[in-house]
Order: sequence, then structure tokens, then C-alpha cells
Amino acid sequence: MAGSHPYFNLPEFTQPSPPSTPPSLPSHQRCQPSDATKGLLVALLGGGLPAGFVGPLSRMAYQTSNLPSLELLVCRCLFHLPIALLLKLRGDPLLGPPDIRGRACLHALLNVLSIGCAYSAVQVVPAGNAATVRKGSSTVCSALLALCLESQGLSGYDWCGLLGSILGLIIIVGPGLGTLQEGTTGLYTALGYVLAFLGGLTLSLGLLVYRSLHFPSCLPTVAFLFGLVGLLGSVPGLFVLQTPVLPSDLLSWSCVGAVGILALVSFTCVSYAVTKAHPALVCAVLHSEVVVALILQYYMLYETVAPSDIMGAGVVLGSIAIITARNLSCEREGKVEE
Repeated sequence: MAGSHPYFNLPEFTQPSPPSTPPSLPSHQRCQPSDATKGLLVALLGGGLPAGFVGPLSRMAYQTSNLPSLELLVCRCLFHLPIALLLKLRGDPLLGPPDIRGRACLHALLNVLSIGCAYSAVQVVPAGNAATVRKGSSTVCSALLALCLESQGLSGYDWCGLLGSILGLIIIVGPGLGTLQEGTTGLYTALGYVLAFLGGLTLSLGLLVYRSLHFPSCLPTVAFLFGLVGLLGSVPGLFVLQTPVLPSDLLSWSCVGAVGILALVSFTCVSYAVTKAHPALVCAVLHSEVVVALILQYYMLYETVAPSDIMGAGVVLGSIAIITARNLSCEREGKVEE
């Protein structure tokens, strides 16, 4: 028979077989970003980059209409008050649960002091240098506080990136500290750097307090409390210590509005990130604010950027890359794969 011939027993090639596809993993086995990865990316993109615009825009508002720092803080706090509507719609207490209301108000007070020191510093020293000192001090203090109070250490790679980032900040601000002028000008400049350092110290304390808050609607509650405490503290201080100014030009109002919106975005992202990653690593990633501030300082404020600033910014970016790459990981089947 023809069918018994070996040539007639070949496989059928007229219909090509469909290509084999690898079996899809169940949803619980797929690779998902870890909490540390999410926190650092949110801190980098939503915290550091928008915050880099705040300092130069604040300085521009001061140069345009002599807007006092406390008045700028009042305007920023006003952007936090509408969050009360969200809390009311959800049926949550505006000031948080009674048992942790004191800590929530302490967190708001520390953040108000940090922002007030930062706004005052950028009026007497370059915006990039003020951001450099504030972020550097917040990183060092966060690492020490987390190590001493929470017994939460860092890996060798994290310490390498952390110290490299601090080294970049020293390269940026070191030459300026070594050439302080004598007399009143030098005194005001030194005071600006001291305020920037105190701003970083209170920021690290505020982040540590926020990590101890665990209740529903924690983030919108502390955001609203920041606006409320900031208004209660800065409005009397504005009329006692400074002279209120009503801006008459569109540029000043635009700067004030941009500062309020960008600062609110940065506040929200940093508060979220610090619950997912180590606070010292979050502060180190926030050093991207310094790089953005230096760029805007040169292109918007037409202030000189020294070669040491560029070198230090490069070191900061390299350190951020080390920290981010070290903590980039995914979770699968309950395990972390780097």
C-alpha cells in the first residue's frame, strides 16, 4: 500500500503548529517592586525633584517683592487646609485619634520649624547652598537617630552611598564656608547656614515621629495639621517679627502659587516614602533637590555656579544611583529578588 511507504509516513507539515508560549505566572507569583523600591522612587521623583524648585522660587519671590519668609510659609500652609474636606468626607477626626494627637501635632510643629528655617536661609545664602546644608544635616541626623532610637542599621552599600552623598554636599558648600566675609554680611551668611542646619535637624526629627504614627488617614491628617499649626504659629510671628507685604506683580503671585503646590506634593511623597524605606536613605535620595536647585540657581536666578558645585552635584547623583540600584528589588512568592 502507498500508505506503508516510508515517505508517506512523514509528519504533516501543512498546518504549522502554534508557537509555544511560556506559562503565565499567577498574579501572586509575579515580580512586584518591594516597599523600599517604591519608597525611594517616590522620594526621588515626587519628593526631591519638586522640592528643588521651592528654594529658587522662594528666593525669586523675595527678590521681586521682598516677600518675608513667614508670609511665604503662611501662603504654603493655606494649600494644606482644603485637605480637611477629604477628612470630613471620610468621617475621620481632623486632628487624628485622641491617643496619638500629641505626636501628630509634634510632627506638624517640627515640619513647620524646618520649613521656616529653610525659607529664612534662602533669603541670605544661595538657594543651592541652603538646600545642601539642610539635606546634608537631615541625612546625618536621620541615620544617627534611626540607629540609636530604632536600632535600624544600614548595609555596607547603603553606607557607601550615604557617605558619598554627604561628601558631594561638602564639596558644594565647603568653599563657600571657607570664604565668609567679615562684618555684618558674613554674620548674616553664617546665620543662614545655621538656620539651614537647624532645618535639616528638625526635618529628621519630624520624619522619625511620623514613622511612629499608625492609624487610618495618617497622611492626610498630618498634612492638614501642618497647615493648621503653621498658620497658628506663623501669622502672629509675621506681624511681630516681620512686615507683611502684598505682592503687586504677577511673577510674585505665580512663585507663591508654585511654591505652595510643589511643596504640598513633596510633603506628601516624602511622608509616604519614609514609611517604606529607611529615613536616612530617603533623605539621601532627596539630595536630588540640591542638583535641581543648583541648575535653577544658574538659569533662573543668574547666580554663579562654581566648578566645585558641579563636581559635588556629580558626586551626589552618583551616590543616589548607588543607593537606588542597591535597593531596587522585586518581591515574588514572599521572597525578595534583587
